[in-house]
Amino acid sequence: MPKKSGYGDVEEAAIRARYATVFEPGGRIGWLVTAVAVALLIFGMWHLGFSLNKLVAGITSLGKFVVLMFPPDWGDNASLWRYTRALGETVAIALLGTLLAAVIALPLGFLAARNTTMSQILRFFTRRGFDTLRGVDTLVWALIWVNVVGLGPFAGVLAIAISDIGSFGKLFSEAIESSDRKPVEGILASGGSRLHAIRFGILPQVAPVLISQYLYYFESNTRSATIIGIVGAGGIGLQLSEQIRTLEWQTVCFLIIMILITVSVIDMISTRLRTTIAGKSSPAV
Repeated sequence: MPKKSGYGDVEEAAIRARYATVFEPGGRIGWLVTAVAVALLIFGMWHLGFSLNKLVAGITSLGKFVVLMFPPDWGDNASLWRYTRALGETVAIALLGTLLAAVIALPLGFLAARNTTMSQILRFFTRRGFDTLRGVDTLVWALIWVNVVGLGPFAGVLAIAISDIGSFGKLFSEAIESSDRKPVEGILASGGSRLHAIRFGILPQVAPVLISQYLYYFESNTRSATIIGIVGAGGIGLQLSEQIRTLEWQTVCFLIIMILITVSVIDMISTRLRTTIAGKSSPAV
């Protein structure tokens, strides 16, 4: 059946005529952006010395290493126990470092949020502090703390905590700023203080978001704790580095499998918890 014309069709035609460039499929701007992106890609590959021959040779060498890794071997029972303890140490580093960062970043997030701090100067310097901490990679912080406090898991905990304070502070402050203002106004109007407004008006709103972010970063930091262990911050990374140095590729494969299984289990648990928290925090329809 032919489509009936009406007021809606006339209005749609007017909008299309007024914003013709928006409704054009792609348009000249889209082609220009695509051409610039392709040009940058080609220039970057040329400038960085990208070579197809090197890539093929590297993949061939990688295949040889994969052959050397199988079958996985953990050695004797004493070695297996040592690797298991090191893996548990890695998970502990990630857990404690992330938890320490979240505890420190929570009050700082209120200082950095526009709706909970009165001093714009304090808010500015708090946010710039977050940028500074977040701008330095966790591996660099690990190298610094290894030289400050020595080798071991304590340096790893501090490295993850310092790096995540910047990330958590930014995320927490943005969640606080996006909270609903009405509960806060109701508490203040009924005679409550600003502290009461934060405790009972803002914190219950943002708590599910903060917990979800913590769980995600804990999962991510489990992988980071493996990397920083290679530079002496303890955990399974130290064992992995030692086995690579001695060319024990079968043991390397076994350690990688242990790490993958652990990260997968943590990912499944944290995903389930995030889903449960999101479901409980959603308003009933």
